[in-house]
Amino acid sequence: MQEITQFVSAHPMLSLAWVALLIAVIVTTFKSRFSKVNEVSRGEAIRLINKEDAVIVDVRNRDDYRKGHIANALNLTSSEIKNGSLGELDKAKTKPVIVVCANGTTSREPAEKLNKAGFDQVYFLKEGISGWSGENLPLVRGK
Repeated sequence: MQEITQFVSAHPMLSLAWVALLIAVIVTTFKSRFSKVNEVSRGEAIRLINKEDAVIVDVRNRDDYRKGHIANALNLTSSEIKNGSLGELDKAKTKPVIVVCANGTTSREPAEKLNKAGFDQVYFLKEGISGWSGENLPLVRGK
């Protein structure tokens, strides 16, 4: 215990950074543990698409979407979801919805917004489009 006290007094900024990172990890863990939105693997996403007619929502910008997206994916940006501009997606409240981003890091927040907007089964794709294309799964170009 004495070594910890000496370290903290000798390195106050480093100690503060460590505490901040610890708090961030704890908060993120609790948010993901108690969230109604779950991460889904590529295999499970394929099963949801084929067996339960899941709707894919790609939250990347239009240019990235045109470069390659999952077949039949709707392109809605995070800001459109935040503002409630859901368009065609509003008709799919009872279907599973899989939110996809570039690498799986920014899709959780839009997925939670959709859940709060009344969508029952909302998921986000683990590793996003990069993981999807990394396994050589099909992407549609254009549109």
